[in-house]
Amino acid sequence: MRASRLMAMMLLIQQRRTLTAAEVAAELEVSVRTVYRDIAALQASGVPLWTESGPGGGIRLVEGWRTTLDGLTGDEAAALFFGGVPSAVADLGLGTVLVAAQTKVIAMLPPELRGRAARLRERFHVDAPGWFNDAAPPEALAEVSDAVWSGRRLDVSYRRSDRAVSRLLDPLGLVLKAGTWYLVAAHRQQVRTYKVGRIHAATVLPEPSWRPDGFDLAEWWASSSAEFDRSLLRYRCRIRLSAPALRRLHTAVGALAAAQARETASAPDSDGWSEVELWTEGEDVAAAQLFSLMNHVEVLEPASLRATLRSVALELAARNAPQRGRDEF
Repeated sequence: MRASRLMAMMLLIQQRRTLTAAEVAAELEVSVRTVYRDIAALQASGVPLWTESGPGGGIRLVEGWRTTLDGLTGDEAAALFFGGVPSAVADLGLGTVLVAAQTKVIAMLPPELRGRAARLRERFHVDAPGWFNDAAPPEALAEVSDAVWSGRRLDVSYRRSDRAVSRLLDPLGLVLKAGTWYLVAAHRQQVRTYKVGRIHAATVLPEPSWRPDGFDLAEWWASSSAEFDRSLLRYRCRIRLSAPALRRLHTAVGALAAAQARETASAPDSDGWSEVELWTEGEDVAAAQLFSLMNHVEVLEPASLRATLRSVALELAARNAPQRGRDEF
């Protein structure tokens, strides 16, 4: 980990020219004290770093000195783009990597590797919100990633909910989200998403795969994910919210549902409350989400949801009633 951090620090300072210790600490998510220790370690190893205090000061490299990444192998260059997600590196068999921050690195890659790195960004995407499961990598991941990387067609057997099906796919990219691998591929030139864990057999074919002109994997994934999230919001309710609850609605129902609800918000009434139309996944989900807003929400409709919240509130009040001899108010 320290070797990775030292390399990242050196590249960061090289790119930005001058940074304060606090700025480096924020970028690398370490303490300022750790930054100063790392600077001393780099200086001891021969890196010409110097520091200047006062306004306009900071950490600098001696003018004209640059590090290069000419020693990287192709696999190491590919692994750079999974530096923040060790499970992705391990699953794809790329080994460990000692450099992070792909945006700081790509411009410094030797010419013969720049195309490979750019190609990786086009075909592999990590949607990493910070939570991962510990599941083993899917059995077919090696074949699938080979087809994605080499741009060849893929013949797969895929388990659907009701039966197994065979598909001839044009692989476009792999996405790792929350520890689960997804294959983005075209079937009869229609782009779809396939869970790699449901592929129980895969054969990489010799013929080249079809790829839409200008296809951007990260952009397509973001659009597809947003569309999927919208499709889940099928339950409508009308509620009143206090001003604080309206501001923090996203913490209860998620960013998408909150944004849609705010667009319907009425002007605040004399109590400062607003009516909104909220769409969620279902009544049970709505009840759990709205209950987290406590006494800052009132359900107007449907009546069944209002009754559910009232019932839960009464039961909670009863369970937390004062206990004789223990809780005296």
